[in-house]
Order: sequence, then C-alpha cells, then structure tokens
Amino acid sequence: MPVNVKEIKDDALMDIKVNKNFYLMVKDSLYTVFKTVSSNPEGVDKLENIIVKPFQELTDLERAFYTLTLLVSEIEKNMKEQNLFTEKVIPEEGDEDYVEPSQD
Repeated sequence: MPVNVKEIKDDALMDIKVNKNFYLMVKDSLYTVFKTVSSNPEGVDKLENIIVKPFQELTDLERAFYTLTLLVSEIEKNMKEQNLFTEKVIPEEGDEDYVEPSQD
C-alpha cells in the first residue's frame, strides 16, 4: 500500500528564526565535528576535500562539517545584516583590568 509523504519543493527558500542558544548549539556541534575530523592524520586532507570535491563524494563526517559550516555562516551573515552583534572588550593577560579565569 502506498504511503503519502511530504517533501520540500526543490525551489523552496524559507526563513527560520534562530535565537542565541540555538546558534551556540550549532557552533558547538560544528566544533565537535571539527575536532573529530582534525583528530586523525588525514584530518587536513578531509578538510581540503570539502573545498575541492562535490558534496555527494564527501564522507558522512565531511558532509556534516560542510553543512554545519554553511549553517553557521548563514546565521552570522543574517546577524550582521540585521545588526544583531554586540561588541565587548575582553582584556588579555597583562592588561590593567585582566582577571585570571576561574572555574567558579
């Protein structure tokens, strides 16, 4: 018996609202995949594959890294266009108002 499924149209473009927590979760996921990709000796080659190979020829991990990179990039592009960034000064060691980090 056939099953009805819904599929996004090929030419569909949608707007998705993203809050700071979701953005940070995506960035954390991207960093986790990056650490996994770069932790083995072929890691650099895998990262280069993302630039030179078609998406269909990438490994699952390479595709995940590429996809998350595009998602973070798009979120940051939209945040910049909508002026949703704030800037803050973080003093470095040796600066007058530097405070040593703690785990408190």
